[in-house]
Amino acid sequence: MIPFSRHNISQNDVSSVIKVLKSNYLTKGYQVPKFEKKLSQITKSKYVIACNSATSALHLACMALRLKKNDIVWTSTNTFAASSNCALNCGCKIDFIDIDKNTWNICVVELEKKLKIAAKKKKLPKALIPVHFGGQPTEQIKIKKLSKKYNFKIIEDASHSIGAEVNKEPVGSCKWSDLTIFSFHPVKIITTGEGGAVTTNNPMYAKTIRELRENGITNVNKSFRYKAYYPNYYEQVSAGYNYRMSDISAALGLSQLKRLKKFIHERNKIAKIYKNYFKNTSIKVQKILPNIKSSYHLFVIQFNKRKLKIRYKEIFSKFKKKGFVVNLHYKALHLNPLYRNMGFKLGQFPISENYSKSAISIPIFLGLKLKDIKKIITILKEIVEFKK
Repeated sequence: MIPFSRHNISQNDVSSVIKVLKSNYLTKGYQVPKFEKKLSQITKSKYVIACNSATSALHLACMALRLKKNDIVWTSTNTFAASSNCALNCGCKIDFIDIDKNTWNICVVELEKKLKIAAKKKKLPKALIPVHFGGQPTEQIKIKKLSKKYNFKIIEDASHSIGAEVNKEPVGSCKWSDLTIFSFHPVKIITTGEGGAVTTNNPMYAKTIRELRENGITNVNKSFRYKAYYPNYYEQVSAGYNYRMSDISAALGLSQLKRLKKFIHERNKIAKIYKNYFKNTSIKVQKILPNIKSSYHLFVIQFNKRKLKIRYKEIFSKFKKKGFVVNLHYKALHLNPLYRNMGFKLGQFPISENYSKSAISIPIFLGLKLKDIKKIITILKEIVEFKK
């Protein structure tokens, strides 16, 4: 079965991991700092903290901002659960912003409208978590201006977009945000098996995140409250978590980063082929804004439901019978039982709701063959009428 995305492991990746397995350190060794340093160079951020998942990284970012019970946090309706869970796990109240009908990212127009209303009610968010859907960065320059006006912090959920750019500025630089999160899950652009990272330019955020990642423990001499009286002395300063990345994962990540540009190039090349096929058809693709370079973690297509030859839910089984696994990214988050129980209702975020009943992610990854792309197009011709 050919999935919507998959990892690509080279012999160099394997050798890098084996080298660590034969070393004296499988964790808390030298590979994680090296991986963080390389990420810092790529993203042009001052500080990088590697974690065991992007979910952990999001949680740490919220805690670095000192989000607490009853603080208000907003995020996109079109995202994975972790973008919201991180705030809920800090006791925050969550709310959503609908997506733009063309980019499928958080709609800045809707965001501004909601901020104006919230300001009058004195219920402004303490933080916003914009999600870089599919590999396209959100409109961070506009969002940053709004954050200054309405005084909220920004955590970029860039789980999909390592290697992407805004005005030739790498995602992760935090030029227009306080913190940025990356994911290195096997379906993402690069992988560490499981893994994630936080980038920031704020030294206090970085210090807090490092301590919380290590069970709330510091081993930095200048941070000690009491005199060190034995070798490898440490102090616990908070109730933290074990959110560390292993050296095995970091070694794989370091090796994968060497091919980051190749991964991005190949995904963009496949996207271009798809777009050429879908010109002058009823199939809609994600609009990439000017001065944006997408990493194309996903290639999503949206159907005009009136043009479908079969029911939407039958599309998935039709692809599966032909040897392809397509997926929905994502069901509108507010329609899950957790949020229904909080009072969210059908019809609140219509663009996201319509999208989540008419879109699918089709295969895109390094190694996807042209013959398979042509098979995908053939299947789509059986699903929807091609004018071309």
